[in-house]
Amino acid sequence: MQQRDGAPGSGRRLVGAVVLAGVLVATTAGCALLRGPDEVPAPLHGTGTAAPRTPGADPTASAEARRIAESASPRTPTAVPTEAAAADPAVSPIPVGSVLSEADVVSPKGSVRFHYRVVVGADGTPSAQWSSFASTLPVPVATTFLETPPAVGDGLTWHGVGDTTLGGGPAAGAAPASTALDPGRADPSWLGAIVVYSAAESASPDLPVEIGPGKVLAVQPVRWSVPTRTTNVHPVDGGARPNATGKASSDGSADGAPTAYRIASEDLIGSVASRFGLSVKDLVWLNPDVTVYGDQQYLYEDTVLNLDPFRR
Repeated sequence: MQQRDGAPGSGRRLVGAVVLAGVLVATTAGCALLRGPDEVPAPLHGTGTAAPRTPGADPTASAEARRIAESASPRTPTAVPTEAAAADPAVSPIPVGSVLSEADVVSPKGSVRFHYRVVVGADGTPSAQWSSFASTLPVPVATTFLETPPAVGDGLTWHGVGDTTLGGGPAAGAAPASTALDPGRADPSWLGAIVVYSAAESASPDLPVEIGPGKVLAVQPVRWSVPTRTTNVHPVDGGARPNATGKASSDGSADGAPTAYRIASEDLIGSVASRFGLSVKDLVWLNPDVTVYGDQQYLYEDTVLNLDPFRR
């Protein structure tokens, strides 16, 4: 006689219950095992989802480390994509053949004299043309244009723009036909004086001190006559703001418009451009050699940026 331990199907129900309980326990335990006690989900801003946080990470220190590493690799600034549609910055050219300045130059004692005129060439670059040179000095004579005039008798330490040896001395010769001035600027009117100086190669016991090497022999203000030009770049100082806290200067501008800006610590090229109502494209056009560093394009502190479109 076959013995029955219970009602039909009761064994199967018991096994099924045990299996189901095991699955629930394993599932619950698995959830706990997949996430450590320190790996608490951090919310992502604006997404409503969560992102894992690495234990012990210091985001401030990481950002500073990246900043230090990036500062060692300056790079050319790039305009933001939204500026692509902006008009290219430009200044109207000075007509070819324009005479920007012309005068006779005579030293105080009349020992040196010549004539010059500054004319715009076919390539748009102004050139100084020299003629009628004469000198009674026993040393060669040179001339140059300077922004700030020295005094007669000073020693010349910088030879300015358009530096040219005119002749004179033992190897007397005719003045060269012309000398190109600053190729980077179409308008040379920032140069305030024409200076004549001794081009003697070395001092000599027989050479008077006043005509020794580099001694200034004559200084004469330059009167410029530059045709009116137009531009679509008009900087206006909107005042200091975050990442643009440097000092602006007008440098004698007739309308008070800013002409230069000294970069302060933490200045960003985009913020500086915005301060003056310019695009980054405009600011780079005004300063072709400007460099930046870091993903946010920081500018180098104490660098002076040009803001005058007529002096770029």
